[in-house]
Amino acid sequence: ANLLSGSIDYIAGEIGMTLDQALAFEKQHGKRFKVQYKPSLIYEHIDLNLDNPILADRRVRQALLHAIDRKTITEKLFEGHQPVAHGSIHPLDSVYNKDIPKYDFDPARAKALLEEAGWTEMRGGIRHNAKGERLQFEFMTTAGNKSRELVQQAMQSQWRQAGIDARIRNEPARVYFGETVTKRKFKAMAMFAWTSSPENIPRTTLHSTMIPTEANNWSGQNYTGYRSAEMDKLIDDVEVQCEPKRHLQLWHDLQALYAKDLPALPLFYRADPYILPPWLKGVAPTGHQYPSTLRIEDWSVGR
Repeated sequence: ANLLSGSIDYIAGEIGMTLDQALAFEKQHGKRFKVQYKPSLIYEHIDLNLDNPILADRRVRQALLHAIDRKTITEKLFEGHQPVAHGSIHPLDSVYNKDIPKYDFDPARAKALLEEAGWTEMRGGIRHNAKGERLQFEFMTTAGNKSRELVQQAMQSQWRQAGIDARIRNEPARVYFGETVTKRKFKAMAMFAWTSSPENIPRTTLHSTMIPTEANNWSGQNYTGYRSAEMDKLIDDVEVQCEPKRHLQLWHDLQALYAKDLPALPLFYRADPYILPPWLKGVAPTGHQYPSTLRIEDWSVGR
């Protein structure tokens, strides 16, 4: 309302509209304003509770990712502005490893992995194992977030096609982040986003010493409960290794291990929408958490 009335001139992407709001705004007012979309270092993903005996099997985690068509989801819901994520490190980051394992939409591969993991019997369209257990998960995110809930519903439908029963149970952000996620109360899946800066070492999210427990007063952000001696060493080493080639190799190894183990399911890199008046020139979206106004000396009024 302030933008349309002229009370403000532009909306910065770092702390502005959500993507769905910007897409709707562009359709209605695209002739009066420029809308730029910048993929950012905001990593949308699903944390998996690895204490869940079903999700403890890496083959199941890999099958979950093969069974969802993230490319089509971003094209249908976000008009392709949010690129599919293959890991937690954005391609804009200088340490990005382009050769990490990638999990394209492949229902046949998902089926093979699930059957290899013992989920072979179909009953009523849902897979069961030899014990008669149902392949069923509780899937949570922030209630009221329209974009997330649409993504959630799309994935629920696609997993159903693979014989996986995802049961949606969402909570208000205050409860979800204040209790459920931070105290690892989610039973299986928790969808949310991390915001990072370039070369942000993932100690708090992946190191085994950062698993929140009552004993450590719920400190740390390793909400998945991921425990890997190999990952711990990579994190420890990348923090202190300064030789450029060795430092980069450690980053590449870290990303490859993350992509293989999948403690979380990568979804998208969030896009920041910038809404600008046609006369404002020189605004350069950053793609990370630092504001574009830091380069305000490059801004100008165009004719």
